[in-house]
Amino acid sequence: MPELIEAAARSRDMPAAVDALQRLTETTQPGGTDLAPGLEARSRALVAVDGAADGLYQEAIDRLGRTQLRPELARANLLYGEWLRRQGRRSQARERLHTAHELLSVIGMEAFAERARGELAATGETVRRRAPRAAAAASHELTAQEAQVARLARDGLSNPEIGARLFISTHTVQYHLTKVFAKLGISSRNQLHRVLSVPEG
Repeated sequence: MPELIEAAARSRDMPAAVDALQRLTETTQPGGTDLAPGLEARSRALVAVDGAADGLYQEAIDRLGRTQLRPELARANLLYGEWLRRQGRRSQARERLHTAHELLSVIGMEAFAERARGELAATGETVRRRAPRAAAAASHELTAQEAQVARLARDGLSNPEIGARLFISTHTVQYHLTKVFAKLGISSRNQLHRVLSVPEG
């Protein structure tokens, strides 16, 4: 849903963005972590009038910074940097865009990193392209439990099947997969074959 809101806002289809935001808020209100409110604040900033957007972007970055999801934090910095540049606040934009570029490059989100690089160029700053971090190096950051969950998900097991195999709850499986996706810079289990080689055992 946040991706739909961003796409609609970037194409200036504000009615669609507002409609998608309304649907998002219906699902994020009950949450008990910073992730859902962080994504909501980031999404609200995209459709806010300029005066309100600033505080919403800062709230999103603050909340997402307290989660393990580096891709979402990076994207919040990118969107905030883009907004700051459009407001003519170049030095603040550069700070956010540098943060976004660094995070996105490290986790291998090359299309977004290139977008941040382009925005930095628009502020008059030149940034060299970085080589993406190797997935093999990223896989060493996984805990033993995360590696087990990732391997079983890669092999096609569902969350309940993984939970039964490892004697953990489905909720815990999803928690571990969320952390795996963040560490490897991916967004779905069908990308695990491409980026991850998890040792057996």
